Formats: sequence, C-alpha cells, structure tokens
Amino acid sequence: LKLLMVASLGRMCGLRPDDVVYTTLPLYHSAGLLVGVGGCLEVGATCVLRAKFSASQFWADCRRYDVSVIQYVGELMRYLCNTPERADDREHGVRMALGNGMRAEVWKEFLRRFGPVAIWEFYGATEGNAGFINYTGKVGAVGRANAFLKFLAPFELIRYNVEEDEPVRDARGLCVPVSPVHLLPGPRRGHFPVTPTRPSGRCRPKSHPPLTAPSLPLPSWKGENVATTEVEATLASVSFIQEVNVYGVAVPGCEGRCGMAAVRLKDGATFDGDDLYAFTRDTLPAYAAPRFVRIQ
Repeated sequence: LKLLMVASLGRMCGLRPDDVVYTTLPLYHSAGLLVGVGGCLEVGATCVLRAKFSASQFWADCRRYDVSVIQYVGELMRYLCNTPERADDREHGVRMALGNGMRAEVWKEFLRRFGPVAIWEFYGATEGNAGFINYTGKVGAVGRANAFLKFLAPFELIRYNVEEDEPVRDARGLCVPVSPVHLLPGPRRGHFPVTPTRPSGRCRPKSHPPLTAPSLPLPSWKGENVATTEVEATLASVSFIQEVNVYGVAVPGCEGRCGMAAVRLKDGATFDGDDLYAFTRDTLPAYAAPRFVRIQ
C-alpha cells in the first residue's frame, strides 16, 4: 500500500500518460524508483533513464527524447544553474519538474534561466508516515495544508524543545499545537513505525525505546541521507582513533549538510590523513565519507 501511495505522487502532481519523464536519480532510492519509474507505470507514461547525471548533457537529453517532465533533488538543480549560460537554455519541452530539497535561491534562478517550468516540490521520508506537496508553486515554501488531504492523511504540527529533545507540553501534559513547523508526528498506519520528523533530522521523544536504524540522525548530502552513527561505527575501527562523533555542517553554496568527524586520538597515536582517506574510500560510499575532521 505504501509503495502504491508513493507511486501515485506523479499523478497527484499532474503527470499524464502522454508525458515523457527523465530521471537521472539512482533507482536504489525511493525517489528514482517509486516516484520516477513507479509514477510512470502508475499512469502509463514513458520513462527515460540515464545511468549517471550529467549537467552538461541534461538539456540535450531533454531535447533528444522529447522530455516533458524532469525529476530532481536540490543538488541536481543547483548543478544545472551553475553551468555556463547558453543561448538555447529555454529551448526544451519540459513543462514540469518533480522533486524535493531545492533551495529558494536555486528555484528562482532555475525559473529565470530555463523558463516557466511548473515546480512540484514535495517533502517526505522513506521511513516516515506523512508527506506534503507544494501544490501552490510558491517559491521556497512547503505549501498549504489542504483540509481534504488532512482528513485522508491526518497530521499535526506541535511545539518542540530542541534543547531538551522533547515536545513542549501544557499543564495537562498534552502537546501544544503550533503554526510554524517544530515537530511533525504522523499517525501509525498498520505496522509502519512512528517516526516524528523535524527539519534538522530525525528525533524521538525520551519515552521511546533506544534509537534504531530508521531513527538515526540523518544529515543529507549530495542528495543522499547519511546515518551519522553508522559512519561513527565505521571510523571507530581506525587504528589511531579513540573516540569519534560525526555530525552534519552547512557548506556555503551547497545543499544539505556535509559530514564533519570530531575525533580523539589514542594516547601516543599520530593522525594519518592518508590512511584515513584510504580507509573511508574503501569502507564508505563517497557521499558518506566525512569531508572535515576535527582533532580534539
């Protein structure tokens, strides 16, 4: 049921049987496989796949295959906007872009440069219980909460205390509703786990059981979600590292958060950058390897 619900996202955004959808996203992710390929299967549209994203060939591919819908993550759109401007930037048949994670400044630049493409930005997580679509097309906004949709897929926005890592409660012990997003809890559906989500990552109330894989801290980098505790567990086996803590840091001009590893060396040990680089190259995906190291 959940797979079918995700695959129906394209239809909800206006995907038609006569559309040609171009996706360069990896098919081991729900975005590329379920939203992209699944969405085409759901409505009977044509799907154009590329083995690897190429910013320089992107629009040439769109013209070659008569693409009408493109799929994106925020980083992909930034790469397109960073390519040198060309006289034929607007010579394409793309009418709609479907994806998530695009910053407001990239959104504006994309429209200025490549024309009036309808942007359908959605928010969701594979392990989550709720999702949203910005159906108003307002730049940089999640959108409005449709009353009919909320009836079918109920959710609430509640106040959250980041320092205490728990929801704010009133005198009766109940959570406090709020308009701006603090914490978004979705109801349990069947056997799906409850995974409250906030903009800075996944979290849990203190009364919940110990953290498990679906609720680990997940900074997003290069369009990929990275479980910081899994990276920590990998780096802990490096011979000269005594302790390590991994977290995401913002990098100017880049989407998401890049990995920073704060390490404490073993007594008498010396930091070996070449050895650490070789180790992460062999044991971690390129997007998961920390880009910064702090020796503390």
